[in-house]
Amino acid sequence: MYFTIFALYFYRLNMKRLITNNLISWQNQINRKPLIIRGARQVGKSWSIVDFGKSCFSGQVHVVDLEKHPDWHRVFEPNLDAKRILEELEILLNTRIVPGNDLLFLDEIQECPQALMALRYFYEQVPALHIIAAGSLLEFALKDISFPVGRVQMMNMYPMNFAEFLWATNQPMLAEIILNPMKQQSEAIHTRLMEELRKYLFIGGMPECVKTYIDSGSITAAFEIQSDLIHAFRQDFSKYAPYSDKRCLNNVLTAVATKVGQQTKYAHLAEGFSNPTIKKSYDLLCSAWVFYKISAASGSGLPFGATASEKKFKTLVIDIGLMRYLNKLPPDVQEVSGNLLSLYRGSLAEQFVGQELLSAGQDLYYWSREAKSSLAEVDYLIDKNRKIYPIEVKSGPSGKLRSLHLFLSTYPDCPNGYVLSGANFASLPEQKLEFLPLYFAYGLKMGER
Repeated sequence: MYFTIFALYFYRLNMKRLITNNLISWQNQINRKPLIIRGARQVGKSWSIVDFGKSCFSGQVHVVDLEKHPDWHRVFEPNLDAKRILEELEILLNTRIVPGNDLLFLDEIQECPQALMALRYFYEQVPALHIIAAGSLLEFALKDISFPVGRVQMMNMYPMNFAEFLWATNQPMLAEIILNPMKQQSEAIHTRLMEELRKYLFIGGMPECVKTYIDSGSITAAFEIQSDLIHAFRQDFSKYAPYSDKRCLNNVLTAVATKVGQQTKYAHLAEGFSNPTIKKSYDLLCSAWVFYKISAASGSGLPFGATASEKKFKTLVIDIGLMRYLNKLPPDVQEVSGNLLSLYRGSLAEQFVGQELLSAGQDLYYWSREAKSSLAEVDYLIDKNRKIYPIEVKSGPSGKLRSLHLFLSTYPDCPNGYVLSGANFASLPEQKLEFLPLYFAYGLKMGER
């Protein structure tokens, strides 16, 4: 994404991102490795890295855009000697790159697989250099190279979460409520947070959508950007062409967005295609970070991955605003009265909670039990302080919570379960249940509550 000077100024003032804290931790590590930032296109990777460099380094930020300068790929082709590469980049950039003082940023690195391979040699030969790489569709490039395992560090980046949205819309005090340990809010503050959450559910967290909303004051204008972003994702399908059918990819993209919260079944995602073809398209969209696969797992112990199912899983979309667009919700829906969280059978609320948990660094799983004449499912399982906590997401009144009670009785070592909804705090300690407002999803991993 290319920004005007005004846009850069706007973002510097308002688009605070939580990943900056993680970047500062990386910067200060003693045995620091080259860093690769992974994430879907347009989530703000490039801007965040440049902003971090300008804010946290005493020297310069050197940006090597390997998509904009394909001729610079030749720097990495003769050999992978890091000192030689650094010398040639200095000539091309017409400036010195000072290890320990400057930040070297290799942007769109997927365009030059040799540059990815060179990262290990920077770690070995120029350990004092701070070097970050980022790009879209990285997983496709990584398939075709000898990846420097153990010589680089990975960091994931997602769309703006709710707290970051509040920062961007100049509501830092509300953002701090989200980011501090959870506690009950007054009804006035709770109502205000739910009103802002209502906006976020439709604008989403893609930075360009948020900026457009702030500039224009129009949610409908943000919807137009969502359309552009989906079109851009579909244009990327040409890059998947050697791997999958474009028509199948398009069908799967649309179908998954309508089935958030439901178990994913390949046969239901694209008519006229075989299950292996649909699976290939689905896996490619996961590799591109357009989807996030959430496997079913047991509550019997950690790590969840040890019991994760390959065949039973659900799916989240990259961003809740793009989910809205793909579900073809009318542009005037924000004016509709009633409980918007109940739309799509409550999947809007489940998408929001999952998206917030991902941005908090949670690996997502869920619980499902199929017994004769008895189906039970808990929306999410999280690991908090090495204990397992089940999470049930409710779009309306809490109901009977039969599945959550069954889970807690089946796995009595779980300290308690969480119920997230539009209601304020409540607690039933005798039933091991905590009722939390949806907007505290990000904070579930923090504190003791």
